[in-house]
Amino acid sequence: METRVAGPALPENRGPISAGVTAFLRGEGPLPGSREIAGTDPFGDDLQLALYLCYELHYRGFAGVDAGLEWDPELLRCRAALEWPFLESLRDRATRHVSAEEALDDLLVEPAAGDDSGVSGFLQDRGELWQVREYAAQRSLYHLKEADPHAWVLPRLWGRAKAGMAAVEFDEFGGGRAERVHARLFAELMTDLGLDPEYGRYVDAAGAEALALVNLMSLFGLHRALRGALVGHFATVEITSSPGSRRLAHAMRRTGAGPAAEHFYDEHVEADAVHEQVVRREVVAGLLEEEPQLDADVAFGVDATNHLEDALADRLLGAWRAGRSSLRAPV
Repeated sequence: METRVAGPALPENRGPISAGVTAFLRGEGPLPGSREIAGTDPFGDDLQLALYLCYELHYRGFAGVDAGLEWDPELLRCRAALEWPFLESLRDRATRHVSAEEALDDLLVEPAAGDDSGVSGFLQDRGELWQVREYAAQRSLYHLKEADPHAWVLPRLWGRAKAGMAAVEFDEFGGGRAERVHARLFAELMTDLGLDPEYGRYVDAAGAEALALVNLMSLFGLHRALRGALVGHFATVEITSSPGSRRLAHAMRRTGAGPAAEHFYDEHVEADAVHEQVVRREVVAGLLEEEPQLDADVAFGVDATNHLEDALADRLLGAWRAGRSSLRAPV
């Protein structure tokens, strides 16, 4: 079996569950049992890091970890035991809408001018450079692999939905030009901010809320049964991205973050305004035309995404308004 020598280092453990998964990946111990997992907070640091470790084997893996473990039956059983309480807790706590149309319509309601109750509004109006840097470090868990989790759904769609999804993904991956890949643009943003753009560099610093958002994408993307939820998640990202990116582009200029930082969000203002229409009219409408029974699943994907985004916002804004860092470790 192949052993990886490249890739990010394994992050520090956050409890017995993540410690058990790490030990197994190193070949040093058994995986945690289902009873042990069942007693863990589904949104807490320990479970979310353990789930992140399992999912990362499907992306770039970890330095020194056998690539063959990606499909290890024991590890997959452990991953399923981690996924179940996370998914069921989301269904219980996040579900607000019964139809995709209602859920997507609510995304179009923008905050009033001067409302800084959201993260992008706060950063636009009164955020400081150190807070911009923390925001980038937390978001780097996703943006350094931007659009990768969503690519899992392509083989599970067909017709209009597949064509629309592929068109948006093509833009996310730079339209065939490596220098325009959005993950690369975010790495350049991080360099402007004096952050390390290495993939996985800030996993130890990021909170459970940031891990949960990335895990949600992988959970939805890696399960064919959750393809409707993945489409709902993707629609949420694209519909809310353009106005949020406009506020963040202003924050980058106001704090002197740098030209690459400004460009990343300027690019998303324009691109995602187009993507919003494609996702709603082609991807969502095309999917539900073919599989109307997935309507509630699309709505759940929207609601679950918003629930976890709200949790991350609470962490960031609660810390910043108290004058302290939102990170687990300094950047």
